[in-house]
Amino acid sequence: MKKSAIFGIVTIAIAIAIIICTYGSSSSYGTFKDAQGNSGELHIIGHVDKQKEMVYDATKDANYFSFYMRDTIGNECKVVYTGTKPEDFDKSDKIVLVGEMTKQGFHASHILMKCPSKYTNDKIDVTADAKKSSI
Repeated sequence: MKKSAIFGIVTIAIAIAIIICTYGSSSSYGTFKDAQGNSGELHIIGHVDKQKEMVYDATKDANYFSFYMRDTIGNECKVVYTGTKPEDFDKSDKIVLVGEMTKQGFHASHILMKCPSKYTNDKIDVTADAKKSSI
């Protein structure tokens, strides 16, 4: 075999190995129902159920936070996060959980929050301002 053919085969083998490693370590989006049948890490988008109890007591255990969340199709599940309660968590509009399902509920390793914009309450009526400034 020529050296160029061997080099090409080795390059293709390395590229395939990199793709397999990247695909294996990536996680995907889903619902709580998907998480029950999945053994890997999953991203779940949803809304916090603010009617149900949130448990966080920094004096008792600062690394335990639990709450209930509804995913995009309406399934509700208890979420346990082993970390401090994120700042402005109560103001969050949507959240994305990264984690996996356990017997106690969904165990989140990360919580990503989408907070409402600070500009939504101060909307400017452009048409009213334009009429005032026109001559």
